[in-house]
Amino acid sequence: MLNKIGRLDSEATKEIDNILHEVFELLDEDKKEKALKKLYNLSKTPNYFIREYVGKKLLDYEDQRKMFPITKKMLKHKMYGIRATALFYMYNRYMQEPEKMLEILGETFEDIPWEAESIINEMWKKYPELMKQRMKEWVKSDNEKKRAISFHGMENIAKSDPNYIMEFISDAIDDETIEVQKKITHILTQVARSNPIIVYPYIREWLAKADDKRIKTIWVSMKKLANIVNQRSKRDKEHDFVLLTDQTIRDWKNDENKNVSHMGRKLFRIIGK
Repeated sequence: MLNKIGRLDSEATKEIDNILHEVFELLDEDKKEKALKKLYNLSKTPNYFIREYVGKKLLDYEDQRKMFPITKKMLKHKMYGIRATALFYMYNRYMQEPEKMLEILGETFEDIPWEAESIINEMWKKYPELMKQRMKEWVKSDNEKKRAISFHGMENIAKSDPNYIMEFISDAIDDETIEVQKKITHILTQVARSNPIIVYPYIREWLAKADDKRIKTIWVSMKKLANIVNQRSKRDKEHDFVLLTDQTIRDWKNDENKNVSHMGRKLFRIIGK
């Protein structure tokens, strides 16, 4: 019996391989209905790692002309696990065709969100330049969920290209949807920890012209960063992030702009304890 959660050990992969061998044999014998029943029963598991493994192994079947339409139909199945397995199949099939994979993700991310986010994260690692281009298109979508997912995985370039991230956020900082705001605060926190010297001038500029909603978005991120400084400063005084954040908050506290100085005073109450 395969586990419902957790990574796969050698016994689990062997069991899955045996089931897939049966599926493939049934397909070879044109017993499609029986083959699909076994495949669906295997795929509808809540275990992410089983779905990932099965999706990849479906590419081992010799006649992909049979397999492709099966997995394409699986993408629309009512069961989440079956849809997710099919998406992993597509990812492994089009791993060297990122444009095609992004097209598929653009059609499936709402119905298969967890796996879509996982694959998008991997694509940021493998194809950062392409992702930079395409996510600029996604963040302009009328679909708020597509705008939100455009931020996912961007922390992979937090060290290598913080300016891209900050310009990206600049264009979306006033998005009114909660999902997008959550993504902004997450990525803003991540990139600030990696490159505070780049990030804080941007944030000050946003603050200087901010309305209440934007101030709230920035506050959520800066409060997290200030708390990290407060925890680490006692044991890690030479860390660039700690030093720069501490100095930035002290500078903001005396800034001539009211929004900035108010934020600085609130943050200083955290780091000044």
